[in-house]
Amino acid sequence: MKLISWNVNGVRAVAKKGFADQVKAWNADIICLQETKAQDDEVRQALKDLNGYEIFPTSAVRKGYSGTGILTRHKPLNVSYGIGIEEHDQEGRVVTAEFDDFYLLTAYIPNSGSELARLDYRQVWDKDFRGYLTKLAKKKPVIACGDFNVAHQPIDLARPKENYNKTSGYTQQEIDGMSALLKAGFTDTYRHLRPDEPGYSWWSARFGARQKNIGWRIDYFLVSSPLMTSVSDSFIMPNEMGSDHCPVGLLLK
Repeated sequence: MKLISWNVNGVRAVAKKGFADQVKAWNADIICLQETKAQDDEVRQALKDLNGYEIFPTSAVRKGYSGTGILTRHKPLNVSYGIGIEEHDQEGRVVTAEFDDFYLLTAYIPNSGSELARLDYRQVWDKDFRGYLTKLAKKKPVIACGDFNVAHQPIDLARPKENYNKTSGYTQQEIDGMSALLKAGFTDTYRHLRPDEPGYSWWSARFGARQKNIGWRIDYFLVSSPLMTSVSDSFIMPNEMGSDHCPVGLLLK
């Protein structure tokens, strides 16, 4: 089974840049999207040219903001939206699909923002999200993918010293949030399989960062640890264009 996750930074924008052709080339079983920046009906309209995928989007109350979705060739047993906490679920950040052997969820984790204005909220989110995942994992294995808005280790960004405790996505509080999630029984598949391999999934739009590969790895596939025996590869697709993020992928045996 091939899974792809991508923060598209606007689903209507990528739809105009050849997204349907990319999807066809990937030949993925399931595609998870983040930051669709569209209401549910707008997502479906933007993706109307995709063949063979059932679409499960969720959107923020605030229009043009956040939003996530799952595109799947395999019919889920059940689909749910949010994490069951109203404070968080106003922003359309999580879709969970239940399949026979696992739960799959796409997540767009809140950014702490400029001046770290939402860092306190981010810490509340991290705790509540961790609780949601661990509750799911008691029922069956979990695959959690998406834009986690944190570089967990120095190897996960090009300039760790310059950004540490200064830039959202690389504060000690956010690092600790990811560490706590991993300690709760989840594995960062890419780093587990590629312990010494730098790889970035997001680049600033400024200063030619993508051309210079001055990036961050903030997009992940996490799996509940017993599922690691089924993981054959976890990879980054830096040559796929259309967003300031690139897709990341997971192969299951």
